[in-house]
Formats: sequence, structure tokens, C-alpha cells
Amino acid sequence: MKFLNRKKEIAGINKSLSFDEARLIVVYGRRRLGKTRLLQQIKGNKTLYFVADQREKTMQIESFVKTLSSRFSGFDSVKYPDWESVFYMLNQHSDEKFVLIIDEFPYLVKNAPELPSLFQKIFDSRDNLKYHLVVCGSSQQMMHKLVMDYTAPLYGRADIILKIGPMNIFWIKEALQCSYIEAVEEFSVWGGVPRYWEIREKEQSLKEAVINQLFDVNGLLYEEPFRLFLDDTNDIVQMSTIISIIASGANRLSEVASRIAKPSTHLNRPLNKLIELGYLKREIPFGLNDKNAKKTLYKINDPFISFYYKFVVPNKSAIEIGIGSRIFEEIVAPQLPMHYGSNWEELCRNSIPFLFPEKLFNPGKRCWGTNIHKQQSEIDIIASSNDGTELIIAEAKWSSNINVNALIQNLEKKVEGFQVSGKVKKVHKVLFLKELPTKIKNDIIVFTPEQVINSSGDVK
Repeated sequence: MKFLNRKKEIAGINKSLSFDEARLIVVYGRRRLGKTRLLQQIKGNKTLYFVADQREKTMQIESFVKTLSSRFSGFDSVKYPDWESVFYMLNQHSDEKFVLIIDEFPYLVKNAPELPSLFQKIFDSRDNLKYHLVVCGSSQQMMHKLVMDYTAPLYGRADIILKIGPMNIFWIKEALQCSYIEAVEEFSVWGGVPRYWEIREKEQSLKEAVINQLFDVNGLLYEEPFRLFLDDTNDIVQMSTIISIIASGANRLSEVASRIAKPSTHLNRPLNKLIELGYLKREIPFGLNDKNAKKTLYKINDPFISFYYKFVVPNKSAIEIGIGSRIFEEIVAPQLPMHYGSNWEELCRNSIPFLFPEKLFNPGKRCWGTNIHKQQSEIDIIASSNDGTELIIAEAKWSSNINVNALIQNLEKKVEGFQVSGKVKKVHKVLFLKELPTKIKNDIIVFTPEQVINSSGDVK
């Protein structure tokens, strides 16, 4: 698969490396997001790349020195007792500025905790330093502690800190060369992770890819979430348990605490950690302050993790005995339209700011509770303009066989029942539909997957 996107990140790195003074660049993010491929896009041939592993320090030094000797002849003819001597001699050998990339940096630090302090010393006197240093890591927690914690030796030394996140849906369509509708379905399974797209690309269909890679014990992604969690925690059991409970539909803190048999106060730290890592998010109804805890729901924030815990985890016993294909056909496939619909709603909420370029709108939120008629009501999407003068009220449906007139009547009823503040001068009534209807009322705006996907093309 060709390298896609990351233009902004590449431009930022190359701009920083164009300076004569040595630069320290930090790149981090969870596995499979293409960090290594990104670093390979750095311009010029004056680059040395080293990937660390989990061997002892002496072996790591030997491996690192061997890598350096490919550029500096005879560098490995000397025995180096420690990292400080290696980096001292490295600066002596270089006669022109080059770029040194250390991938999986946390592995080095694990067996050589003195390295961050050594780099602090090096970059505190960088005037005579003859190389730029790029450190990269998949352990988000470790990289944060090494660079962004104010007590860390490298705090304040980095010139650029890039957190690499998942790509948006526009790029999976580019990668798989599929239709807009198919892109929504593919994204609902694989999310924004390029490595998963590569695995999917090698299969004939989405169905075959899911069965072969997720519903088979030998599939490349069968144990994927646990590999991800190992980078950032020693307690993958608790992390996996919390996500599994939320995937089953227990979205309130009290519900999760009850299922896990722990006081709610004991879950604040692990929940916050999962949010920081990007696996969970808090959902609060439109119009309420983000600090309002009473109506907070916890939702899975990653499509792949959501799919895995919704469909793979509950059926692991059957998959283990070799009937994963049958489980997919009989149990999972009938539930997929609803799963696609849930992801479609989230995509539509996030697309709001890009679909109305003439007015700055905030991303959409769900709204649930009692309307002005004292009736229970739930609205898929509400978004306000930044100045509060305009409002979008929308419904998002993922179905090819839908009664559009009934849906419009339902939307209008929800609009009429919503308490609009006096500041609002205009309300946009919007439908997000899988396919464009043949007829639609003039005061109803309709968006389809094509507009939603294309609107996000320049975002990530």
C-alpha cells in the first residue's frame, strides 16, 4: 500500500531539520499507525535509522554502534563501555549535519534509564552538536513521561512533539479504492489504522478479511488489542474488562462499577487512562457542561476496538474451537447494519464543522432527555454555531430502505419539541442518509457518505 497523508507532519519535521542548529524531534503514538513509514519520508540521504528492542543494554549498544559504522567507517572498531561514550564519539566522527532516528526509544530507556538525562546534557549544549535527533515510540504513557512530564529530564528540550493519531475515513477510501458506502462499512471495522488497511487489502472482501483475520485464532489481528495494551499498562486484564463491559452496553460509571464489583471511585484512574490513550471517550448530552458527571456516558472511541469487543470477545470460545466463520454468518452479520449505523452517526457528528463552511459550527453531539412537552426524546445530532446564533438539528440513518417522509416528520417533531434559546436566529434541519432520496422538502438539508467523507479529506 502506498504511503498516504501525514503531509502536515512531514512538512513540520522537514522544516525543523532544515535549521543549522541541532533539533530534537519527538514522534509517538500507538502501534500500527505508520510512524516508521512517516519517518522514512524525511528528505535527504543523510539519515541513520536505528530501531531498539528489549535486549540488555550492552547488546543494544553493540547493535547501535554497528548501525553507526555503516555511515562512519571504523566506528565499531572501538569497545564502548556506555551510551555517553557512544554519543561523544558520534559527534567527533561526523563532519556534516545528519539525522539520527531512534525508533522504539522506550525500549532503550527501559534498560538504560540514564539516557534521558544524557540527552538533556547533550541538547543543553547543542551549539556544537552535529546531528539532529528524532526519537519515536509506541508506548504513549512512557513517551509522555520521558518528554512531556515537567519533572522529566527532556521536558522543554524538544523542538517538535508529534502525537500520531488514527487517520480519518477519507484515507481508507483512498487506500482501498472503494465506494463511499463501502468506506463507511470498512471504517466501522478497521478504523483509521493504516496497518489494518494493508491486512484488509490482501483479502477479497470485507467479510473474508473479518473471518480470516479476526474470527480465526491464527488471524493477524486476533489478539491485537492485547498487544496494544501491553505498550501502556501492566494490567491489561482490568483495561480489557472495562472496555468489554462498555462494549456490552453498560455506559454509565455506576453500571461499569457494578459489573466489575468495585466502587466507582476506584475506576476514575483507569477510565481516565483509557481516555488519554484514545480508546474511550466521555459523552455528555448537548447543552450540558462537559464537567457534568451525572449524565456522562462512556463510549468506545476507536472503531476497531469497538468491533473487536462487540463481536470477537463475546464469541471467543466458539472461535477457539474453529467455528468462527459460522459465528460470523449466523450471529455477527445480522448485527452489522446497526454497528455501521452507530459509526455513521459518529462520523456525521464530527463532519458538521466541515459541511457548513460559511458558518463556524462546533462538532455535533447527541441529545437525550425530556423535551418541552415533558416527553422523552433523543436527537442523533445537535450542533451550535460558535456565536450561538444558529443551530443544526439532525438525524442520521444507515439504511437503504427508509421511509423518508416519516423520518422528516419525526425530525420536525423533534425540532418543535427542542428548547431553543432566544439567541438562536436560525435552525437547520438536516438528514444524514446512506443514499440521496428522489424527493425532499426544500427546508431539509441532506448529506450522504460522499459529502461526509470528502469534507474530511484535508483534516488528517
